[in-house]
Amino acid sequence: MPEEQEKEVIPSQGGVFNNLSNYIKLVALLIGDKRVSPFYKLLPIGALAYFLVPDLAPGPIDDAMVIWLGTYLFVELCPPDVVQEHRDKLDKVVPGEWHDSSEPEENQIVDAEFWEKE
Repeated sequence: MPEEQEKEVIPSQGGVFNNLSNYIKLVALLIGDKRVSPFYKLLPIGALAYFLVPDLAPGPIDDAMVIWLGTYLFVELCPPDVVQEHRDKLDKVVPGEWHDSSEPEENQIVDAEFWEKE
C-alpha cells in the first residue's frame, strides 16, 4: 500500500441560508456583549420594533430594508475586534481527518442492525 496522504478538509462557505443564519447569530451575540455600546444596540432593536408596529408604508419591502439597514449599521458601528471575535466563534471549524471510503481498511468495523422480514 502506498503511504497514506493526509487530505485537508476544506470547510464549505455555506449558502445563503447559512450566511443569513450566521449573521443573525452575530447580531444576537453582539447585542448580548457588554463591550458594545447600549446606544448601538438600539439600532437592531428599533428595526425589529418597526417591523412589529403597523406599517407606515405598504408592503414588506420597507420592513426588510429597515431591518437590513438597522442590523448592518449595528454591526459596522460595533468595535471591529469584538465583531471579529464573534465571527471567529461562529466560523470555528472542528478539526478532523479525511478517510477515503474507497480503500478498505483491515479490521474495519461497520455498525449496523440486521433483521429478517417476517
